[in-house]
Amino acid sequence: MVLTRGDRWDILVNRWGVVDKCGEKSAYLWKTPFMVKPPSMFLGEFSYSIDEKKRLAIPAKFRQALGKKAVVTRGLDQCLFLYSFKEWGVLANKLSKLPLAQADARGFARLMLAGAMEADLDKLGRILVPDYLKTYASLGKKTVIAGVYNRIEIWDEQKWETYKTNIEKGIGDMAERLKELGI
Repeated sequence: MVLTRGDRWDILVNRWGVVDKCGEKSAYLWKTPFMVKPPSMFLGEFSYSIDEKKRLAIPAKFRQALGKKAVVTRGLDQCLFLYSFKEWGVLANKLSKLPLAQADARGFARLMLAGAMEADLDKLGRILVPDYLKTYASLGKKTVIAGVYNRIEIWDEQKWETYKTNIEKGIGDMAERLKELGI
């Protein structure tokens, strides 16, 4: 494309490396980062109680991204993971591709897949937490629901406080080790 002196073209490269053109005679739409819809993500920390019928309310700000159906399973560090169906499909697909001959791969897939259960959100945004998952995560009445980007973690309140305190003590060393990953 040849630009003439009368054309006032600006070529912009946004942070994703996409070249966008804009100007008086441009047929292109100027796309800026603030015009791009961010991906749905879960962020934040919330305290909730499990009721006598083993139901746990999910924070209102998470419900839309989660949808009407979700998947709850055993997580790491003795908590539960709650995924939207879409995110669960991504994870389950990756787990299905782990090498069957490797014991760690089989064990991890079993932990995540066999421990999984569909969780329907009721009209009040609550899910039923099955007994075997409550036992796995040692969930008492008081829980913490933590948004961790593409998943929600469900913790016993006391275990969360202990875990968080220990992590906060070593955050400087952790950041130093993660430096190699570009964090």
